[in-house]
Order: sequence, then structure tokens, then C-alpha cells
Amino acid sequence: MPDKTNNIKKRKKLSRRDFLRSSASAGLSVALAGRSLSGASFSRKNEKAAKAGDLNIAFIGVGAQGRVLIESCLRLQGIRITAMCDIWDYSQRYGSRYLKKYGHIVNVYEDYRELLAKEKALDAVIVASPDWMHAEHANACMEAGLHVYCEKEMSNSLAKAKTMVKTAESTGKLLQIGHQRRSNPRYLHAIDRLLREKKLLGRVSQAYAQWNRAKGDMLGWPKNYTIPQSKLEKYGYRSMTEFRNWRWFKKYGGGPVVDLGSHQIDLFSWVFGANPSTVIASGGVDYYKNREWFDNVMAIFEFDTPQGKARAFYQVQTTTKHGGFYETFMGENGSIVTSEVPQKGNWAMREAHAQEWDSLVKEGLLKSETSPIQKVDTKNIFLDVRVTEEAGRWPFPVELAKPAHQPHLENFFSAVRNGIPLNCPAEIGYESAAAVLKVNEAVRLKRLLKFSPEQFKA
Repeated sequence: MPDKTNNIKKRKKLSRRDFLRSSASAGLSVALAGRSLSGASFSRKNEKAAKAGDLNIAFIGVGAQGRVLIESCLRLQGIRITAMCDIWDYSQRYGSRYLKKYGHIVNVYEDYRELLAKEKALDAVIVASPDWMHAEHANACMEAGLHVYCEKEMSNSLAKAKTMVKTAESTGKLLQIGHQRRSNPRYLHAIDRLLREKKLLGRVSQAYAQWNRAKGDMLGWPKNYTIPQSKLEKYGYRSMTEFRNWRWFKKYGGGPVVDLGSHQIDLFSWVFGANPSTVIASGGVDYYKNREWFDNVMAIFEFDTPQGKARAFYQVQTTTKHGGFYETFMGENGSIVTSEVPQKGNWAMREAHAQEWDSLVKEGLLKSETSPIQKVDTKNIFLDVRVTEEAGRWPFPVELAKPAHQPHLENFFSAVRNGIPLNCPAEIGYESAAAVLKVNEAVRLKRLLKFSPEQFKA
């Protein structure tokens, strides 16, 4: 199909807000907010025949994250998965059989270079391999003339991430990085519409985010699917344990603060409209003795925003799931709490002195305030004078009745077809990687680290 994406400079000039305000975006926003899974069901076996206008795509990496993305792609009309690549026989077998159930007969490869050499009808590739291979896989696909959706983190190496930006620029191919919150309609509504456009919170000067997970053992594997040592070494892995648990080892990934934190630290820059100026962090390998990366990290970022100084605290824990994962943005007039799981965050909270928000309810931008817990008269309970009465919650009116990654994939495929702006192009993905990867360095050096503006430019 024709390449409509060779004008990168034009794409960079279009802001997300411009896109949302356009008539085309208005229709897309309604679709994102209102379509249910029943209206976007899986492709069925009676739809095997390719249709004019279908996009032919391949997957490189069919592990846990690749399967999540496959689930979303199967819900999209006009997407044909025709090939897949993975070095593990187990993933090849699982992926090809699963896709066959939904009418996608795929060619299976072990080496991505063979896939690119033989598959001549592809339009795009989904890269869901381990972080350390993202740059090699994405660059090869773009150089082969294909658009790429690449899972985050962009890379566990900033130097490799920079090559991805350069390749996207030189080839004119699209490169979407998988920070899927940037396409989530609830996040777009909360951040772009309420926080930025309506100035709901006034000046926002603090943020907090966390992702806590319960204790977990190393991943195992079916012994009859053990990859031979010679094959592991051919593809750069030292052992089956490291292959299955690559996120915990420095050669292959960036540890929990990169794996989990990149999604939320990316939001800080989106909300504040600036990249961080400093970071200080503490963490360590305090619990798991058979892993290289820090099992807990706490970091504080400082931002020089157009409105003044702002700070954000981030923590990731891997031995307790207390609180789960969510983000809070705090301003002089209230706070916004967000999460991919709406039960953990899907509302605004107003400070008592702030102007009324009822007019925003009439505009359809907020739902009516939920009542706070009713007080009851109970003896021997005393109110601490330092405690301010908490206001009620004002829920967002936007829902997401589909998998969390689906809107981001929809944005990518719409960009391939129609040339609309990507919500997380390579330039934004690189900025996020620069901020996130610095946290591990700050933990290691045990001191405040400063950013320069040049560090966010590829």
C-alpha cells in the first residue's frame, strides 16, 4: 500500500491537542470511548480471505507481551497476521496454533532475518522481543520498508534507542513505541482535556505514582521445551533461566523500574509539559539474591515547568502489591487520580476553596460528585486538627471497554493507513527512555543526577 508517512517534520508539528480537536479525531475519540468488545469481536474462520485494504503484519516475539498484543490485533478489522518469529519452539507452537483458531494462518520463523527476506507482502511489524533486541529488530524492519510498533522500553541502552530514532527519520517509516497510556481515551481526557485545556487543577506542582507487585518466583519452562545451549548462545543468551527471566538481568533488560516504571514516569513529562531536570533515587537488590537488577526503587524527579518548579515521586516494589499501580497529579485546586484499572484511578478530587465544577458536569467533562463517607456520632473518636476533610470524587465520563493496548494499536494502524500523527513516535519514546534509564544510574551512584536538554534529543 502507498507510504503516507514520509513527512516526519510535519508529523512532529502536529500536537496531540490539535489532533483531538480535529473532526476526524472527534469521531475516533467517540469510537475509542464507546465501542465495546462485543462490537469489535475477534476475526472468525469464515473471514480467512484477504480483503482489499487489509494490512498484512508480522510479529517478532511471541512471548507473554507478544500474546497480549496479538489479543488486541485479533479484535481489529482489516488486520491480517501473516507471519511470526520467535527463537523458542514453545512460543512458535503456541502462537501459530492460537492464531489458526481465528483464521490467521501464519508462516513461522526462528530468525527474523529470514522472515524479512521471505515475507514480501508485509506492511508493518509488531516488535515484542526482549528490550535488548528492540533496536536490532526495529531498525531491520524499517530498513526493509516496514512500519514498526515496538514495545517499550524502547531499549535498555540509550545509544541503541538513538539509532531507532535515526532510522525512523532516514527511512520515513513510522515507529510507534508501546507507551499505551498515551492512546488511552481516559488518560487523553484527564490530561489533555481536563488538566491542560480546562486547567482543572490550576498549577500542578506534585505527582506521585507507584507500581507494586507481590513476591514472585523466577519463571520456569516445560523441560521438553528446553532450548539447547548452542542455540541459546547463538541468539545471545547465557542460560534458559536468563532467557525466561530476561527482565531481571542487565544484559537484556532494565529491571522493574524500567519494565514497570517507564509507563508512569513517561506520564510525568506529559503532565508537566517538560522533561525532568534532576533525579535522585534509592534502591537495591534487597530481597532476591539470584537477580541482577534492583528489586525495589524509590525516585524523586524535579521538573522546570512553564509554571515553575514541580516534583514527582515514583516507587516500584516487587515484594508487596499494596496499593497496586496508579498515578496522582496534585494541583492547587485539586488532584487527578488515574490508572489503567479504573477502580484504582478514574476521578478528580476538588480542594474546598476551588471554584465549582458543576459546570464541567453539564459540559459532559466530569460526572457528578460522589458523596464522601457519611459521618456518624461515635464516642471516644477525636479529629486531629491537622486533617483536612476530604472532598468527594468526580469520576471521568470516559470508559475503555476494550484491552488496554488496543487504542494504541488502533492509533498506529490509522497512522499507517491515513497518515494521522502517532501518539508515541520515536522522539517521545526516546525522551521517556532518557528519563527512565537514568534512575538505575542514580541508584547505583547514590547521588543527585542532573539532566541537560541535549540528553533528550536523539
